[in-house]
Amino acid sequence: MKSMPYKILAINPGSTSTKVALYEDKQRISSASIEHPAESLAGFKTVKDQLPLRRDRILEFLQKGNIEIASLSAIVGRGGILPPLPSGAFRVNDLMIDRLVNRTLSEHASNLGALLANELGKLHEIPAFIYDPVSVDEMAEIAKITGIPEIKRRSQLHALNMRAAALKTAAALGKPYPETTLIAAHLGGGISLSLHYRGKMIDMISDDEGPFAPERSGRIPGQLLTELCYAGTYSKQDMKKKLRGNSGLKAHLGTVDSREIERRISEGDEQAKLVYSAMAYTVAKGIGELATVVSGKVDRIILTGGIAYSQLFTGWISERVEFIAPVQIIPGENELEALAHGVLRILSGEEKAHDYRE
Repeated sequence: MKSMPYKILAINPGSTSTKVALYEDKQRISSASIEHPAESLAGFKTVKDQLPLRRDRILEFLQKGNIEIASLSAIVGRGGILPPLPSGAFRVNDLMIDRLVNRTLSEHASNLGALLANELGKLHEIPAFIYDPVSVDEMAEIAKITGIPEIKRRSQLHALNMRAAALKTAAALGKPYPETTLIAAHLGGGISLSLHYRGKMIDMISDDEGPFAPERSGRIPGQLLTELCYAGTYSKQDMKKKLRGNSGLKAHLGTVDSREIERRISEGDEQAKLVYSAMAYTVAKGIGELATVVSGKVDRIILTGGIAYSQLFTGWISERVEFIAPVQIIPGENELEALAHGVLRILSGEEKAHDYRE
């Protein structure tokens, strides 16, 4: 019988911060959001070049908290942009490091998760993992087909938070996760949705093919988008930034802060109400779209992510979708918790870790 709790260090690198937390089993013991001002990152040509800086800042956090790396049971980083993978935990190995360092698919701060876990783990031979990376792909083949043979749908979604919320919901229902059918919507700076069936995310709606979001355009009519792309007004990079970063609530209302928008609504701003309710409308449509895949036989609909704290926004969605299934609200992104609890299931033998292969 295990007498001592498992100690797990979870690391979630973002574009301008590195969030870290120490867990003992499921209990968070300490945490910090280590900020990286833009000027401190300006001299780095690539994300991977930031590794020594971020590693040293984490070591400072550990030293201040009197946390010995040798006392850790495991270190887990947020998974980065890797080739398509199944859900769950992956041991960080040389092939994964080579992919993230030398054969990068896309520059993204989450690529540092595995690198940081590996660097710190090597100091005292502590096992290093990633869990539910953004490249999780469990989509059914039929769900990938589009009307253009050269284009197949790709699984890109907020897998970490949505799957963690799905596991929590299954536990609350008193059922094993593989015996539930769930639809989860992550409501954040980007919005994505997933359908959980027989223990896998068999279909999803990515943040560029469904609801618009605070900073993202979501689904745009193809012909109109093509015309805009070739109108001569925008370069390719301009359009990429417009679709992901300069659209959604930001383009319509000049802010991505849902609290600010709700204040405007309370003061009678009809345009703010129209746009904000339209975003909820598109989320509800996405949920309905995924429900058809399982003939409407859904146990729960889950709303999670930062905007799920908004009772106004989740209320609008619930009104439209609760005829499908009861709505469960699990607000917040909860990514550090999802990482730590995922690896705890590995250490306790509840799940098995994958070896990364290509």
